[in-house]
Amino acid sequence: MPALAYCVEAAAAPPPGCAFAGDSSLPSPVLFSGGPPETTIFTSPAATPISENPSWSPSLSSSLYKIDGWGAPYFSVNGTGNMTVRPYGTATLPHQEIDLLKIVKKASDPISSGGLGLQLPLIVRFPDVLKNRLESLQSAFDCAIQSQGYGSHYQGVYPVKCNQDRFVVEDIVKFGSPFRFGLEAGSKPEILLAMSCLCKGNRDAFLVCNGFKDAEYISLALIARKLALNTVIVLEQEEELDLVIDLSKALFVRPVIGMRAKLRTKHSGHFGSTSGEKGKFGLTTTQILRVVRKLKQADMLDCLQLLHFHIGSQIPSTALLTDGISEAAQIYCELVRLGANMLVIDIGGGLGIDYDGSKSGDSELSVAYELEEYASTVVDAVRCVCDRRAVKHPIICSESGRAIVSHHSVLIFEAVSASSYEVPSMSPIERQYLVDGLTDDARIDYQNLLTAAYMGEYEACLLYADQLKQCCVDKFKDGCLGMEELAAVDGLCALVSKAIGEVDAVRTYHVNLSIFTSIPDFWGIDQLFPIVPIHRLDQRPSVRGILSDLTCDSDGKIDRFINGESSLPLHELEGNSSLSGGGGRYYLGMFLGGAYEEALGGVHNLFSSPSVVRVMQSDGPHSFAVTRTVPGPSCADILRVMQHEPELMFETLKHRAEEVEQEEEDDVGGIANSLAMSFRNMPYLASASSSANGAGDAEQWTYCYA
Repeated sequence: MPALAYCVEAAAAPPPGCAFAGDSSLPSPVLFSGGPPETTIFTSPAATPISENPSWSPSLSSSLYKIDGWGAPYFSVNGTGNMTVRPYGTATLPHQEIDLLKIVKKASDPISSGGLGLQLPLIVRFPDVLKNRLESLQSAFDCAIQSQGYGSHYQGVYPVKCNQDRFVVEDIVKFGSPFRFGLEAGSKPEILLAMSCLCKGNRDAFLVCNGFKDAEYISLALIARKLALNTVIVLEQEEELDLVIDLSKALFVRPVIGMRAKLRTKHSGHFGSTSGEKGKFGLTTTQILRVVRKLKQADMLDCLQLLHFHIGSQIPSTALLTDGISEAAQIYCELVRLGANMLVIDIGGGLGIDYDGSKSGDSELSVAYELEEYASTVVDAVRCVCDRRAVKHPIICSESGRAIVSHHSVLIFEAVSASSYEVPSMSPIERQYLVDGLTDDARIDYQNLLTAAYMGEYEACLLYADQLKQCCVDKFKDGCLGMEELAAVDGLCALVSKAIGEVDAVRTYHVNLSIFTSIPDFWGIDQLFPIVPIHRLDQRPSVRGILSDLTCDSDGKIDRFINGESSLPLHELEGNSSLSGGGGRYYLGMFLGGAYEEALGGVHNLFSSPSVVRVMQSDGPHSFAVTRTVPGPSCADILRVMQHEPELMFETLKHRAEEVEQEEEDDVGGIANSLAMSFRNMPYLASASSSANGAGDAEQWTYCYA
């Protein structure tokens, strides 16, 4: 009897017109004559096939996850199958590589075991990588300027909107001080933090003030000028000029003014929405001419020294870059001709990074150039226009945020469980019980299914199985079928799908994370990031999966990955769920997310931001030292964000516990300890070991809220 027919056959005799296996009147189906077909762990043509080589290696994992593409020169896989960080890029020596799994162990192990006792998810920052990115950017422009005989220098700024974390901004000011690297601000809080940080930076570093401005914003920028900070007020709207003129006279400050030009050059795609004639920011040529005339009338034309423009983030190719810069350079030269004291051309942001390793200019996830080519293109475009117009070469400024901070941090989170597709077994007695319990309509669908199975008509089998299932669901809704019969039909249809090879092999891995908090751009703009297991990369992944987060939201999942994949190669979880204390842990890392994700993250379901550790390369036994730790916000912290008062909440609940104790003789102290622990812990799932470790501090936590 064909294997598929055996799955569904329940009667003693086959349906009319069908033959038993062994009867030569009907051909035996080829596909199932020896059992169910072999399956692979990829389910669509877009999925990357996994090598069948039984001897798996870290290099095969590196190729599978495209690590050498998007990760170079900062991320790689070591010989033990763990993801490593190369803090100095190509200059990193083998003994200086940092094992991510060792960092996670150090951060998450309890304090009693020598760890830091932090709860995941975890952001790991690498200031050494940040420093290398800054130095690489500066070096690329220095080389281009020297090789082309350019008559000025490069002096960049970091747009703090990309990541406003205090220590990130302070590191950039410190690391960039030798080459006058400055900051860009776009709001009042940002200009305040930029002013404070630059007090410790290079006195020549720019403080570029962008964004929409009111009197208070402009006053702050003028005060920064009084504090001997190299501040430039960039006009985004024509109306801002009147405020600048009036307030500068009132404060007795001679301002340095820039203006943002609205170019015709447009960057297609999502990241180019702020470019072109209808872009959100900037002045048209008509408005620029009116600004020049008004400054001349106010005897302040010498204050106009900077031209700013922005083609858009993630500029895909140097061809588009050349087009936009050439247009802007012409405007710069025209301003010189009109009498402005022009000194700086600010090319804005747009220096892209390669999220998928494809090195393609046709993808919003990649760029078709390296740092050196980008810098060379910028310098050449400005030089050519200025030379033709006999204009002195300006200082070149850029606002490259994504390219500076994206690589320096890694988000690490844990897969705590995975869905499993288990096809139930069914004995002949159970199959007969199923048939006996079917209604007449459903029994007809069952007989059709059995006939198709004997005939080897597998598409028809799927059709009849679906009809049988739907018929039984309808009967269940009408109260004509019990739950046992419905479950048996579900099991039968699953058996049919498995035998035919139509079982969805993609599993759901449940991760201890909020996508809305930690990877908001995935949900908001479909931005994809490389996601890779940070260990076990010396083992062959055996399944494909999608990631589902903790939030009560259907959008809280990651089901799209780089390279057009709809699932991710993953390993089987070892043992039971790590939450119950059984089995090994399975850690995943999201890379290249150092820009924007932390600033944009929300508090959906009141999940807080991750814990943070700052890690520097060292000559110690593990090649790293943790120099700063920031535990993730507790439940109490995140409740305060929404105007709740955890202390009053605790008192209310404790009072209710005392009332209940009088009626049911419960342990009020134990209840209070549990409540206090919940307020003090992070909102994320805690393993059995971490819960046990925290229990010892319950008395202290209760005291804090008592």
